[in-house]
Amino acid sequence: MTGMKQNEVPFTPLEWPRRLLVLAFVVASVWYLHWRYGTLNPEAPVFSGLIYGAEVFGFATALLHVFMCWRLTDRKAPPARLDVTVDVFVPTYNESVDLVRKTLLAARGMDHPHTTWLLDDGRRPEMKALAAQLGCEYLARDDNQHAKAGNLNHALKHSRGELIAIFDADHAPRQDFLAKTLGYFENRKVAFVQTPQDFYNLDSYQHRPGGAGRTVWTEQSLFFRVIQRGKDYWNSAFFCGSCAVIRRSALEDIGGFATGTVTEDLHTSMRIHAKGHQSVYHAEPLAFGLAPESIQPFLAQRVRWGQGAMHVWRKEGILTHRGLSLAQRLNYFASVLTYFDGWQKAIFYFAPVLVLLSGVLPMRASMTDFLIHFAPFCLLTFWVFEEVARGYGRSLFIEQYNMARFAAFAWATLAWIVPPMKFRVTAKGMPAARAAMRLTFPQWSVLALNALAIAVGGIVWLVAPNLPVGAVVASMFWAIVNSALAIGVIAFTTITQRNRRTQYRFPVAVPAELVMADGTRVRGTVDDVSENGLRFYGRLPVTLAVGDALTGHLTVPEGPVAFWGEVRGAVPMAGGEPGLKALGLHFSTSAEGRDRLEGFLFGSDLQWVLNGYTDQVHTPMSRMLPGRVPGPGPNPLVQVRWNAGLVRVERDGPAEPVLLSAEGSTGGEAYIVSHHALPEQRDLILDVSRRIDAPARAVRLAPLALTGPGGSDVAVYAYRIVSSTELAPAVASSLSESLERGDLVRRRDAQPSTY
Repeated sequence: MTGMKQNEVPFTPLEWPRRLLVLAFVVASVWYLHWRYGTLNPEAPVFSGLIYGAEVFGFATALLHVFMCWRLTDRKAPPARLDVTVDVFVPTYNESVDLVRKTLLAARGMDHPHTTWLLDDGRRPEMKALAAQLGCEYLARDDNQHAKAGNLNHALKHSRGELIAIFDADHAPRQDFLAKTLGYFENRKVAFVQTPQDFYNLDSYQHRPGGAGRTVWTEQSLFFRVIQRGKDYWNSAFFCGSCAVIRRSALEDIGGFATGTVTEDLHTSMRIHAKGHQSVYHAEPLAFGLAPESIQPFLAQRVRWGQGAMHVWRKEGILTHRGLSLAQRLNYFASVLTYFDGWQKAIFYFAPVLVLLSGVLPMRASMTDFLIHFAPFCLLTFWVFEEVARGYGRSLFIEQYNMARFAAFAWATLAWIVPPMKFRVTAKGMPAARAAMRLTFPQWSVLALNALAIAVGGIVWLVAPNLPVGAVVASMFWAIVNSALAIGVIAFTTITQRNRRTQYRFPVAVPAELVMADGTRVRGTVDDVSENGLRFYGRLPVTLAVGDALTGHLTVPEGPVAFWGEVRGAVPMAGGEPGLKALGLHFSTSAEGRDRLEGFLFGSDLQWVLNGYTDQVHTPMSRMLPGRVPGPGPNPLVQVRWNAGLVRVERDGPAEPVLLSAEGSTGGEAYIVSHHALPEQRDLILDVSRRIDAPARAVRLAPLALTGPGGSDVAVYAYRIVSSTELAPAVASSLSESLERGDLVRRRDAQPSTY
């Protein structure tokens, strides 16, 4: 690694069928745009020119997108030196203690020796107490000059680590974060290593769950799964402000984190690259944060990013910045240019309104000629986007997000001309329905004007036709598409704006045990859990009722989490069967138990692994040419339901808590997941916790390969059961007795889980 040059980094090029498609797209686009230039309407030069300019802009950004994504790096983490010194910075301003606590716990628990710093720009006593309680260094300053960049620069003066790892206050790293990133710094030219910014709350405004394959797509999937890898090939990957490690000497070379703009990450990246340093993008998700839960923080965040990009452009002159290669300039320019999409989309959203209400056409051409030229251009534009995005670009969802943020993007670009103006969001305490209405005013405007244009244009054409029939049909179809996109955004915003649980519920299966008031013990499975709520499945007594008090424990890798709680909901068996199917509990636990549970839930991709989630889908080409164009790999755990179980190597030995796939959810196969390695090629004793009696069995296992989001490694051990034999009742009884005594294995010497 020490001598590896940037152009020697392993990469995956665009497959040749996709290259041919790109060529066809370029030919069709040039043909269409050349023809369109000759159809401009001289009687409406401004309107006609705006439409044509928006089309040319779209073609130019598509070419830049293809350029960025032509080659994607395939990096593997090299081993890290143990003697390198590391400081971990967690800057905070006004985040809650609970949120920061989760991040500090995860940061403190990372494998490599390091010092964790809480950088408090809010100067709050409770944060100082939190740092002391968790054994972290605390640092505050007298002012908030230069915001986050100033906070980080202040910390640089008080720390000495060769490398600086940075996490926003809501981003909890995996235990192996440093082990996976520090090895790249053996190359002395590497200035920073960036990893994806993934998020644990999959019900956020930027997530779109659904689909038969458990697809959980996010608005950031394309950037972190594809675009950053493409930029990495050209030594242009961004430092994103969090989930990254930076070399101190590289920061000193540019005078510290860049100030004077609201996006210190983009600004710092450009200055580092201009000094000739190299960057690395490690595409494996190694930290998980809190995504915007509603449209308000979502839009505010994107306005800030856009205004910062405009600041950097004004201050640094991206296309003329000295020290950057041509490829680096194009990569930075492409990302900054993205925010002008807002103006392009606005033109497209309101163009059919002008046509139908005024009778003015943006072109002079017959409908036949238009369709002959436009149809291949339009079809290939969307198709090429899907293919170049390698299954991470969802055209319909992206168009909906384009609709959601077009006004915010357009507003942000004004910072290129004038000082940034505050983007007004909603006041705290505003009713959800009113807040949703206010925040979606641009989308309501698109919907209202396009609907009005359809009605008025139709009436005018019937009474006194002023447009060719083809132009009326095309404009109405255009207006209907715009209206449908606006309705989709308004509906989604209204749903996400409604009051929700105060804490995210992780859809993660966890072995658990409940203890009733009379001492009866019930082993079962939790499949929906937060810091103080859970849903439990097991052989539950019919006598349980809402309000009953219970105790119990959850089994996580670091040990049991004892809790005491109250029944908040009871789900009866289906079909009139006697008994209860599940319980909803509100619970409390000790401080130690809370730390164990939060360490297990946050900074983890376990919900992706156990549920078979993916943010990649098949493209048309990956379906048509599966041998030549790769798509998402098969995942055996898609739609698997889990039961808790216990495995022993010896009849009288300690038991290892595991998860066993439920019957009927895996197509005949049976799988086991454990947080520790289990012996292979020998019989193990398995006991399963189910509502229906199931005898203990002797099983033999074979390893099962799994990947997490973006093809990342997973920190659990998965197996397929290759043989299973029912045990004699005496053996099963012996196992049951040992379980009641609590003979659970404690394998601290095993490979640690990242949870």
